[in-house]
Parts: sequence; C-alpha cells; structure tokens
Amino acid sequence: MLTVAVCMAFLACLQAQELQGHVSIILLGATGDLAKKYLWQGLFQLYLDEVGKGYSFSFHGAALTSTKQGQELIAKVLESLSCPEDMEPGRCAELKGQFQRLSQYRHLKTNEDYMALSKDIEAQLQHEGLREAGRIFYFSVPPFAYADIARSINSSCRPGPGAWLRVVLEKPFGHDYVSAQQLATELGSFFQEEEMYRVDHYLGKQAVAQILPFRDQNRKALDGLWNRHHVERVEIIMKETVDAEGRTSFYEEYGVIRDVLQNHLTEVLTLVAMELPYNISSSKAVLQHKLQAFQALRGLQKGSAVLGQYQAYSRQVRREQQKPDSFYSLTPTFAGILVHVDNLRWEGVPFILMSGKALDERVGYIRILFRNQAYCAQNEKRWVVDQSQCLPRQIIFYIGHGELGSPAVLVSRNLFRPSLPSKSWKEVEGRPGLHLFGRPISDYYAYSPVREQDAYSVLISHIFHGRKDSFITTENLLASWVFWTPLLDSLAHEVPRLYPGGAENGYLLDFEFSGAQLRFCQQQLEQLVPGPGSAPMPSNFQVLTAKYRESPLISAWPEELISKLADDIEATAVRAVRRFGEFHLALSGGSSPVPLLEQLATGHFGFPWAQTHLWLVDERCVPLWDPESNFQGLQAHLLRYIRVPYYNIHPMPVHLHQRLCAEEDQGAQMYASEISALVTNSSFDLVLLGMGTDGHTASLFPQSPAGLDGTQPVVLTRSPYKPHQRMSLSLPLINRARKVAVLVMGRVKREITMLVSRAGHEPKKWPISGVLPSSGQLVWYMDYEAFLG
Repeated sequence: MLTVAVCMAFLACLQAQELQGHVSIILLGATGDLAKKYLWQGLFQLYLDEVGKGYSFSFHGAALTSTKQGQELIAKVLESLSCPEDMEPGRCAELKGQFQRLSQYRHLKTNEDYMALSKDIEAQLQHEGLREAGRIFYFSVPPFAYADIARSINSSCRPGPGAWLRVVLEKPFGHDYVSAQQLATELGSFFQEEEMYRVDHYLGKQAVAQILPFRDQNRKALDGLWNRHHVERVEIIMKETVDAEGRTSFYEEYGVIRDVLQNHLTEVLTLVAMELPYNISSSKAVLQHKLQAFQALRGLQKGSAVLGQYQAYSRQVRREQQKPDSFYSLTPTFAGILVHVDNLRWEGVPFILMSGKALDERVGYIRILFRNQAYCAQNEKRWVVDQSQCLPRQIIFYIGHGELGSPAVLVSRNLFRPSLPSKSWKEVEGRPGLHLFGRPISDYYAYSPVREQDAYSVLISHIFHGRKDSFITTENLLASWVFWTPLLDSLAHEVPRLYPGGAENGYLLDFEFSGAQLRFCQQQLEQLVPGPGSAPMPSNFQVLTAKYRESPLISAWPEELISKLADDIEATAVRAVRRFGEFHLALSGGSSPVPLLEQLATGHFGFPWAQTHLWLVDERCVPLWDPESNFQGLQAHLLRYIRVPYYNIHPMPVHLHQRLCAEEDQGAQMYASEISALVTNSSFDLVLLGMGTDGHTASLFPQSPAGLDGTQPVVLTRSPYKPHQRMSLSLPLINRARKVAVLVMGRVKREITMLVSRAGHEPKKWPISGVLPSSGQLVWYMDYEAFLG
C-alpha cells in the first residue's frame, strides 16, 4: 500500500508540473544597453530559479537590428551571463547551455512580424505537445514606440484562451500629469490593467523590497513606534558622485525631480507611510494602501523645495547641444523636498526627499529617526549600547554603496532586536572602525542579504509570478503626477543654487526646515560663474526678416531662431496634415539641427507626430547605432521623446548584407523607391538643410558631380571629411520639395555666408547655391553670428 501511495503521489506531482505549461518571454530592444547590462542576466536568473519546477520556456530577443547582426550581438551577451557564486561550475555550464539553446533573436517591426512570432510559438507548442501558460513582452524601448508595439501585440500576438499576457514597461511614464494620462489612455486601449507591469527598479532593490516584510514581521515592536508621537523625521536619500555629462539632452527635459524623486523616492515614501495591510501578500491590498498614502500627501508649494545645479552643468549643455556661450540652464541637478502626510499617523512628521548629482558620495538609504526625550545622568563613556536611551534611535534601510558597500537593514540596539527571514538575511559581522550616521556599526543590529540580487532579477521574478505590488499601477502613477506636477510648474523658472561638485560642496547644500518651508542653511555665496542674468537674453532682441540670395531670410539670436524655426515647422506640418492627411519631413544630420530637434521634442506637444513621416536628407556610411550616424542623432535628440509610428520612420539603408554603402547592394535605389512609393510626386513637404563651411549641403560636396544633376533621386557621394562614404538626396530631388529651410548657425559660418551671398548658380563650386525649389519656397534661417559676424 505504501508503494502504491508513493507512486500515486509521484504521478500527481508529474501531472502538476505538466499543468504549469509553457512561457514565452519576448525582450523588445534586446540589443540595447539596458538589456545587455541587466535584462538578459535577469532572464537567465529566472531560468535558474524556475528550471525543473514544471514550466518550459522560450526566450525571444527582438529588435530592429538585422537578423544576422542581432544573432551575433545576442550570442555575445549570452556568453557573458554568470551564475550565482555558490553554484557548482559544471551545473552552471549545463544550465547556461540550455538557456542559450532556448534563446533566439528575431527582427520585429511590422504587424506581420508579430503575427509570424505568434504562429511560431503556436507551432512550437503543437510540435512539443505543450500547453501555453502565458507570454511576457518586456518593452526595453523608448516610450514613443509603445503605442505601435502595443497595437501589434494586441492585434496579432496575444496568447490563446486560458493563457495570460504580461507587458512590462520602463520609465519615463510621462513628463507631467497630462502626458502621463495621455500615455496611460493609449496603452489602456490595448491592454487591461492587470496585464501591465510598470517597472521602477528601485522597488526591486533588496533593502527597499524588505520594508513591508520588515514592518509586517516586527508588528508587535513597531505598532507603538511607527507614528507621529515617536518618529522625529524620515529621510529618503539617493546621492550620486557622477554628473550628467553625456546625458544632458535627457536631463534638460527631465531634471533631478522627474528623474529620481517623482518615481523612485516617492515609491519608497509610500512604503514607509502607508497603513500596513493585514495580509501583505495581497497585491490588491498593498496597492490600495499605497494609493491611500498618495492621497494623504499634502500639496507642495514652491517653498517646499531647494534646488541646486553643479557649476559645470551649463557648460556641458552648451558643448553637447551646441548652445551659444550666453546660454545658462535652469535645470536642477540637486533637489531637497519637504513632504508632509496629512493623516493621524504622520501629522507633523517631516519626510525629507533628497537626490543630486556631483555630490560627495554615492549612497542610498531610508532613515527613520525616532524622537529622544531622555537625559542620561552618567557620562557618555558609561552608556550601554542596548540600554541607554540617550543614544540615537533609528531604523535604516540601506540601499547600497556608501561606507557599508552593500544592502542592509540596521536597527539601533536600544530599540529592539528585529526579526528578519533567516533564509535570506544574515547578521553582519562586526567591522571595527566603521561608523554610520555618527555611530559605530556595533551600535546596530545589522543584517545583510545572504545573497545579493540585482534589482531587475528580483522584478523579473515578480513579473513571472504575477506579483503586481512591486509595480506601478495606472491609478498610482497618475496620483504621483497629481502630487508633483504643480510643484514642477511652480519651479520651472527658478534659478538653482550653483555648487562646485564633490567634496568641495562643503556646507553649501545643507538645508533646514521650519513648518512647511525649506531653505538652505547658508546664504547664497557670490556666484563663481556668471548666472542666467549675466548675458543678454534672446528675448531682448527682435527677429530680423530680410532677403538672402533673393529668398526670405530670418535672423535672430540662436535660441529665438530655433524657436521660430520649430514654430514654422509645426505650422507647416499642421497645414499638410489638414490638407493631405500626412506630413513628410526630411532632416539633415550634423550638429546644427540638434537644438531644433530638442525644441521639437520638448516644446511642441501639439505637433501631429502620428501623421508625420521622418526621412533623412543624408547619412554617413556607418551602422545606424554608431555615434557618427545621423539616424543615431535623430534617435538621441528627437525620436526617444516623441510618439511617431515605427513605420513612419525611414532611415537610409546604408548597412545592407553586413556591408556599408556597397553599390551592388543598391541601397540608394531602395531609398529612392521608398520615397517614390510613399511621397506624392516625390515632393517632400519640408526639407531641412544646413550649410558647411565649404558650401556643401546635405552630403553634396564641391568639386564632386554626384547628386548635383541627373535623374538619380538618391546617390552615393564621397566626403572630404571622415567618414568619407555618404548617402544623400540629390539636388534635383531636394528642389522638388514644397518648402526648403536652410539653417546656418555660428561664427564659423560667417565667411561662407558672405561668399555664397555673392555667388550665382554655381552648384559645382558651392552646392548650396543650387538649392532653389522648382515650385516651392526656400527660406534661410541664420543666427546673428553667421549673418553679421
């Protein structure tokens, strides 16, 4: 009988495993930085954790990269994956090989591509006799691409009946309340709320993920302490030593509050402040209580914040975004915010949120400091650590880095001995000489994870298991933006305090609070560099309109010129869409258009992007992901911030069959055919050109006949500058446009501007002189330095 019972139990176990089914995980943007640094490793860790538990898997890395190149990139990433340190090497190699065999790359762009993916998954299920459990789509792509991908998944790649769908979205989730609501509405038309997982990677950090379990397991000790009667204040801090160099384009749009405080630190605040549900394993209860915490936050005023900016920031912006010497940014790189929670538990308790770049250390922590009303008659030398009430009393969730160097939970010994799960947390061994918050480590009960885990590995596991409490719901997202948007609007024109950066900051950024007001402790020192008011501002001057080479000329200071050109482009787009239903815009590469692209991305929310087709006037013969690529510039400064349908973006095909601009690949003819098929009469609505110091425009160069005449709409050319090989629209095709705008900026263009003003129609000597639309309009946009010197 015992044998029969054992056999029955074994069969039941096997059947239960079979019932788990097959899970397909599709990583979109699989060749990007985030995927290569964290997501593939997180997926491998998921496989290590779940292998043998009844599920079968397939992993699909998807991107716009060509199939062969994508396969090579993914193979390199998979080869670099690592196992936990305690795993036996042979077992690691075996599981790594299995994971590599289960992972494949595919090109995903069109609706048909998604349909083919779905059919392949279904064919695999049928061939292997598997039941589908569900599909996970991880969107490691810019938010502008969300809508098109969501539409394709919803229409062509949903799993069959009985299987679940989970889509994972990365921040930023909007720029303010209106944009966040617009994005949420768009996504909500394709997915149900329970299918969406918005990632805030801070919620996967081990110390942050331990806040609710800690509160739950120590309810008895904390019930009388976790309130306004005993808590003096709460500090939620993320400090960075790095600056924003290389990311100023992103930072100019978002700044430190949108980048860190509105999401990461606010999520942590709700975990500390929320009422603790009876059952913290209930995602629904946790999310409901977090929403109630959001709704209890007192509205912020301008006086609730102090702002700073490290001194090199404006110089970095000018260099990276080709701003004039007179430009000074108002974007904060440091912020301290004072928050109050208006409920009976937390009334009057200050919550301090602070983050910044170029600070003295890299560290993150949540510190709950308790009131201390004791006086000890004995000398401090005789205080007993776990008995004296005069010692500071605090609980610290240490996120990482800093003096300690790893995640930890610390509780003052004169509070209570905490309970933490022994399987996942261990007591930290004594480290003589180490001090945290003014006290030696021996003053704390200190615990660290048995095994450190990356935040993305934690969150990917939670996605797989359907744990919604670690993610941002639409309701909570909008509640956060309701809270932050009024403050952001009120601070839009505030001048941040300048600070030198690093240890030299001294006490310059220290702040204090009184009531609901926050202010720096030190008075503003004399500025070490000129402030925003030191130089003439563009608003002090009028736009000059005149003629240049018989065509209209608009001239102004750079900022105002860019604003005028952006307004004109938007007006042209609106008219074209109203008339023809679509707008075809061809853009040149190079540095001059960068501020224009950023202006369009951040200041023109009424632009009809959904009906706009974006084309390139010219391209360097380098891979599209190369920093030299004009398309990469378009992606970095415009595409990542707007929502243009994928199929409306038309990069030049300079990289075919693993070759660059090979004539036999006929890339120029392919682009010409695409233009002919989509652009009526091959007449762009607007072509934006620049002018080189040698008189070249697009990639049409002096003393080179390619593209200056003839019948070829798109040509391969040779540049005197590296990279030498180029692809360009020809002069005849450019001249078929309804409108051509030529943007010329900078003192270095003064000489060529003078020469071209006197030149006739000499395109072989000055290619720019051959630009004259046959039935359209030519308008010159020059800043004062290029026009007047």
